[in-house]
Amino acid sequence: MYTTTHATLSGARWFTSSYSNNQGGQCVEGAVLDGGQMAIRDTKDRRRGAFVFPAPAWRAFLGAVKEGGESV
Repeated sequence: MYTTTHATLSGARWFTSSYSNNQGGQCVEGAVLDGGQMAIRDTKDRRRGAFVFPAPAWRAFLGAVKEGGESV
């Protein structure tokens, strides 16, 4: 995982998490990048940049969440 600035991902196609709402909750956006990498950022402060996860790490995280795993 690495962090990046807002400008680095200016061409990314962001989507809002299905768990986000418009009532001021903890909201995140994601963007699938080249090679299956995943970028995640806070919708309330997009200028702070994003966390970018390598494809294998992101797949492992999703697999653990789907299985109900607690340690990712």
